[in-house]
Amino acid sequence: MALNWTRHGAQWPHGHCSRFVNAGGVNWHVQVAGCGPAVLLLHGTGASTHSWRDLIAPLATRFTVVAPDLPGHGFSSPPTTRQGYALPDMARSLAALLRDLDITPRWLMGHSAGAAIGVRMAVELGMAFRHIVAVNGALLPLRGMPVPAFSLAARLLSATSLIPGLVARRASDSNAVKRLIGNTGSHIGPEGMAFYRTLMADPGHVTAVLSMMGQWDLRLIERDLPRLQIPLLLAVGGNDRTVPPREADRVRSLAANAQITLLPGLGHLAHEERPQLFVELLENLSKG
Repeated sequence: MALNWTRHGAQWPHGHCSRFVNAGGVNWHVQVAGCGPAVLLLHGTGASTHSWRDLIAPLATRFTVVAPDLPGHGFSSPPTTRQGYALPDMARSLAALLRDLDITPRWLMGHSAGAAIGVRMAVELGMAFRHIVAVNGALLPLRGMPVPAFSLAARLLSATSLIPGLVARRASDSNAVKRLIGNTGSHIGPEGMAFYRTLMADPGHVTAVLSMMGQWDLRLIERDLPRLQIPLLLAVGGNDRTVPPREADRVRSLAANAQITLLPGLGHLAHEERPQLFVELLENLSKG
């Protein structure tokens, strides 16, 4: 069943903060809450604004919080072309959204692929964030991963409705979703599981995930990191099974202003496991 705001919006966290904005070739679902200096929250591949559900309200007491669904994810429309899922295009589309909203974020917190978009926005588009916080950031090609072959496979899978349809049907099996989340090294509650089940049951969302994987090339970020002048805080879950914690050392070797904060016991979805930890992290950065 396709995600539809009329049908699903009432159950979505912070739906009262949601709006739809056409910018950069995407009809964005974006949540804007609070007042004060702005923080941009970018979720990772396969997620949506729901992944920030326990951060938005406490952050909104002192910040303007901006949290969009990435193109094709959640309630945001797909881009007009498949190239729109590529990293440079996503960064440009997000910049267009921020211009339309007339909001200039001072801080960016990005989970997984969201962190890579943030780095690209800073280096190539000149977004002057005071800090970028990468929550288990997917910032470099994983060692041993044949990037072109992997991307080609993802593009082929997204080109047919069969695979997204199969994944969507599997979402009816709650154990399958639990295994998927468990494989990230994280433990989240039933509410979070229910949101991921809703997303996985939407073939359009699954197609966007595969299309994004097929178009991305993290070698761009590998080249960008030495040029990154903005402080980069790497919040690394010690139990992350998606982006191995040791990858943070590689990032730090490339980015002169990178620092690592290890989060023992937390997995890839660390911000969903311990949201207050990340609220306090951003509050502390804002005082610096």
